Amino acid sequence: MGNLTTGGTGTSGGGPGASNHLFYRDTNSGSSTSLSVKNKSLSHANLLPLANVKAGSSSGIHPLQFTWVFWFMHRAPGQKIVNYESAMKKIASFSSIENFWAVYCHLRRPHELPTISDYHLFKQGVRPVWEDDVNKNGGKWIVRLKKGIASRYWEDLVLAVIGDQFDVGNDICGAVLSIRNSEDILSLWNSSAQDGRINLRIRDTVKRILNLPADTIMEYKAHNDSMKDNSSFRNTDVYK
Repeated sequence: MGNLTTGGTGTSGGGPGASNHLFYRDTNSGSSTSLSVKNKSLSHANLLPLANVKAGSSSGIHPLQFTWVFWFMHRAPGQKIVNYESAMKKIASFSSIENFWAVYCHLRRPHELPTISDYHLFKQGVRPVWEDDVNKNGGKWIVRLKKGIASRYWEDLVLAVIGDQFDVGNDICGAVLSIRNSEDILSLWNSSAQDGRINLRIRDTVKRILNLPADTIMEYKAHNDSMKDNSSFRNTDVYK
């Protein structure tokens, strides 16, 4: 197994009424980790290998192919979620590179989040739940990470998702980062669990964009199976 994965198990979770301070950074604190939105947007607009970003307008805005929405969930250890969807807090939507960085630079990095927290990034109009019409026949690829390294991998995955780097049409629905006690988990959701060709292309692209070691274990789970066993990360199909 590669040195990224933990091989442990995780649980799904979120929390009603998540406070903004749990996911927003204090950009007035003087911390060296706070980022200039202007400089960040300009530098990364040139670094991001965007497959389907539209040509910039005269105003200098670079529209994305889709509008995307960030969501956040948190629950205290031992807290039970009655309504998963209502537990999610919508953070912001964006439809251009510049707007993305204006949002992202004010979000806490994964290593700054409390345990049992989730970031969701989904296309506008797609609810980040198994039962959504777009998601219900799909599934997700899973990468388990050791604690402390999720920030870079999450950012790389987010950039690839909004930059439409997977070459699978509209099959990508969104991505999830789950912060847990003993591991952190990346999930990439797609809409067609039964299309083996598309799923393998997604898997291989994830390995490439994250520069994962060749022996990294990845897992896949169809949302129909998750609905049957009420679990996000148990009983998965394992791929080496």
